[in-house]
Amino acid sequence: MPATIFSQKLLSLSRGNKRALVVTLDVVLALASVWVAFYLRIDQTKAPVQQQIYPYALAPLMAVPIFVALGLYRAIYRYTGLAAMLEIVKAIALYGCLYFAVLFIFNWNDVPRSLGLIQPLLFLIMVGGSRAFARFWLAGASGKVMNARGRLLIYGAGEAGVQTATALAVSRQYSLQGFIDDDVTKIGGSINGIKIIGVHDVATTVSRLGITDILLAIPSLGRSQRNDIITKLRALPVHVRTLPGMGDLAAGRVTVQDIQELDLEDLLGRAPVPPDRTLLARNLSDKVVLVTGAGGSIGSELCRQIILEKPQKLVLVEHGEFALYSIYGELSGLCKEFDLPVEIVPLLASVGNFARLNEICHTYLPTTVYHAAAYKHVPLVESNPAEGVLNNVFGTLNMARAAMASKASHFVLISTDKAVRPTNVMGATKRMAELVLQALANRSRLSFYLPDGSLSPELDNTTIFSMVRFGNVLGSSGSVVPLFRKQLLNGGPLTVTHADVTRYFMTIPEAAQLVLQAGAMSDGGDVFVLDMGEPVKILDLAKRMTQLSGQTIRDNQNPNGDIEIIITGLRPGEKLYEELLIGNDPKPTVHPRIMKANEDTVPWDILAPVLIKLRHTALQNDTDALKLILTQWVQGYAPANHAEGS
Repeated sequence: MPATIFSQKLLSLSRGNKRALVVTLDVVLALASVWVAFYLRIDQTKAPVQQQIYPYALAPLMAVPIFVALGLYRAIYRYTGLAAMLEIVKAIALYGCLYFAVLFIFNWNDVPRSLGLIQPLLFLIMVGGSRAFARFWLAGASGKVMNARGRLLIYGAGEAGVQTATALAVSRQYSLQGFIDDDVTKIGGSINGIKIIGVHDVATTVSRLGITDILLAIPSLGRSQRNDIITKLRALPVHVRTLPGMGDLAAGRVTVQDIQELDLEDLLGRAPVPPDRTLLARNLSDKVVLVTGAGGSIGSELCRQIILEKPQKLVLVEHGEFALYSIYGELSGLCKEFDLPVEIVPLLASVGNFARLNEICHTYLPTTVYHAAAYKHVPLVESNPAEGVLNNVFGTLNMARAAMASKASHFVLISTDKAVRPTNVMGATKRMAELVLQALANRSRLSFYLPDGSLSPELDNTTIFSMVRFGNVLGSSGSVVPLFRKQLLNGGPLTVTHADVTRYFMTIPEAAQLVLQAGAMSDGGDVFVLDMGEPVKILDLAKRMTQLSGQTIRDNQNPNGDIEIIITGLRPGEKLYEELLIGNDPKPTVHPRIMKANEDTVPWDILAPVLIKLRHTALQNDTDALKLILTQWVQGYAPANHAEGS
């Protein structure tokens, strides 16, 4: 029977049968080591005589119970590593002490006492050798990988790289060809027979060995150094991937399944600024916090960040049932994992329903409200402008009224760079929502028009309203990065709306942290703008992702390339360039990534009648009248058919 078939037969045995097989093997090895010890000590090859039978009987009777007690039979031998070998050494050391003591005390005839030293050493060699053989034979760790996905180099010959190599050997999914390291003391050496090469040899090694993948196993490296490495590797025809962070490695979670595409931060090419913990906790710690749109991309990340600051209660307001179910389950898991004493309240509600929002706020009395609920997809809102107005403008007004009536301390609107001189309805509605909050922030007492046209009783306004405006977030539901990854997986083409289109980008965790910090700075009516770094050209991002996936661009210069990039044309309401400021001269804040914009406002007495008219046109679905009102009151708004050609 071929060895591979025999090994598969062994692996297919039940767990109990495997353990019985290993116990039997250890009994045989114990007896064999006693026989060899007799041969080495007194040159005896014949069967034991008289009291010589006792050392033979004693060896397995002592070894097996000790091995069971120390858990040696719970190990999976094709995964055996250094830690398992150390456990074997400990077990046989204990066994050897007891075995020698028994032989010394009883002093049996024709049994030399030195047998108690020789036999345990031989037994250790035999048991350790059997485990090592099982590990290399069953796991295929000799380096001969069948049906491998590709030929791999691991960048990083440190602990993470070695752990990864071990996991790869077990999985047999990749053929490991070498390690890369920039430490000159390691270059030229080897790890388990795998050679370590220098950074300057990578290109020739990739070409010579037909390398298909490079795995970054350097989780502790700084972001700038990491980006330098990625930039150098982009020119090579290899798929660049990475390992998870140090937290997962420290927990021992290194498997082939942990190998992932490059972090979004790697694609972004800049390092986030560490958060100011004092600012983060100011409006959160031991407070009742409410988040609308809690199941969305931004809302859910806000919730993850908020819960770590240990609020007294976190109220999740979400219109989508499954989105609410998902984030509630995730947050509950975080509370258990980190032992967080936070009460989580999941509530199904629409921001279009003021009565429901008012009931929620008066029931739970939130201290801080983060309003992330909005329609954000530009083409969809452009096709459904009335719904965009009702949700984005009046949903914000409803939530603000409810928060103000329940004496919430802070209200933070999640806004967008598309609110600046918008060419689309979505951006115009978000700027209109900003105007609403700016107007509310400037009044200490005010009334609201009710649906029947009457005025509500005047309310005291003690709530501090603020807005945080930022650009696209990498990895959100509407982000281009997941779209490009899906298109790459399907073999292309990658679709870009315009060759010159640029966008500001930020990762979701960084954006959420900055939102929480900005909201804590507000004195009322502030429009905060996040420093998004340099704008990214979408065409360059598409090329970068293609190169880092190990594929080439198919174009006129390279007609035989792997992935084609198609220019589809700007979508309705889409701009070539996004802006973060309407006015000029933004003011710095205590945080280097947060600025305060200097924007024009509209007094509440003037804005309130406009809102009545806007609501009426939205309910009537009068698109032309709706866009006319937005044009009159949103500075720089030019509907798509009047938008600039850029």
